[in-house]
Parts: sequence; C-alpha cells; structure tokens
Amino acid sequence: MLILQRKKDQSLNIGDNISITVLEIGNDWVKLAIDAPRDVSILRSELLEAVSANQEAVSLQLNAGSISKIKEFFSEQQKNSENT
Repeated sequence: MLILQRKKDQSLNIGDNISITVLEIGNDWVKLAIDAPRDVSILRSELLEAVSANQEAVSLQLNAGSISKIKEFFSEQQKNSENT
C-alpha cells in the first residue's frame, strides 16, 4: 500500500489515464475528484462490502431453499415407498 499526503488542489496520477485531485478538506473528510476512462470502475469500498454481503445473503437463502426442496423431495419419496 502506498500512503501519500496531498494538500488542497494537489493531484496524483495512476498510470497514464487516471488522475485524483483533492478538492476540499474538512475535519474528518476529504472531497476527491477522480478523472478516469469510462471503462474503469470506481466504487466506494462500503458499497462493495454491502453488495458482497447481499450476494452472500442471497446465496445462503438460495441454498437454504434448495435444501428444503431436497428434504421435501426425499420425504415424498419415502411416503410413496411406504404406500406401495
């Protein structure tokens, strides 16, 4: 990890086509301007974490639903075999 200090209106470049400029500095926040090509994804980390957590929850729900369907299937199979 690279750690840099920048003042208001100072920039840093990443590669040849990404530039980050400090626009404002508050007590506990910084406003940044990011200039990058449209094909470069720029997402806040808390959004990525939220999306990841939601995907995990959906996956767990799907798995739980699949397990209950499997249990139902075998329960029906058992009932059918007992009736014959």
